[in-house]
Amino acid sequence: MPTRRTPTGAAVLQPEVTNAITEAVLDELAAVGYGRLAMEAVAKRAGVGKSALYRRWPSKDAMISAVVAEFSVSRATAPDTGSLRGDLIELQQAVHDRLTHPRFSRILPDLIAEGARNPGPAEEIRSAIGGPRREVARRLFDRALGRGELPAGTDVELALDLLAGPSYWRLVVRREPPGPEFVEHVVDHVLRALGAREVPTGQ
Repeated sequence: MPTRRTPTGAAVLQPEVTNAITEAVLDELAAVGYGRLAMEAVAKRAGVGKSALYRRWPSKDAMISAVVAEFSVSRATAPDTGSLRGDLIELQQAVHDRLTHPRFSRILPDLIAEGARNPGPAEEIRSAIGGPRREVARRLFDRALGRGELPAGTDVELALDLLAGPSYWRLVVRREPPGPEFVEHVVDHVLRALGAREVPTGQ
């Protein structure tokens, strides 16, 4: 079988350049915010020409959406500790780490504010970030339902909101340090509210 060659004139996207641009986008978002971010500033910070950005994304909005989604969703894992409580503690700790990340803790509030001013791109970002991360958490609740840890008919959509709400409110809105036991306290309150029960191993 003949070796497939890149067509003459086709752009070859170098991973190291993409990584440099990604870092530059995140740094610019943290420094100046969504509204004031400029493609020229990103290119300068990354040490590339502006054309390198447009070879990867068709617009500023598409670039920001892709970069922020990759930064957030790539950190979303579905733990499997054998219990819903253990899974949710690991999941919540990951959320806590993301919301207190030096850059993301500055980027997220700005993205939320931008959503009120510019609903179109903001909705794209919410879908790119919130959808996949919510799906990860949903799998934990569905698995717990299958193990009998949650009552049949549990409102999983409400459960997802109950789980995410306290961390967002404390860290993003109030910007208060949550304390070392905050994650476990949130999880235990949510489990009590949902009527969760422990299932013996092997049941």
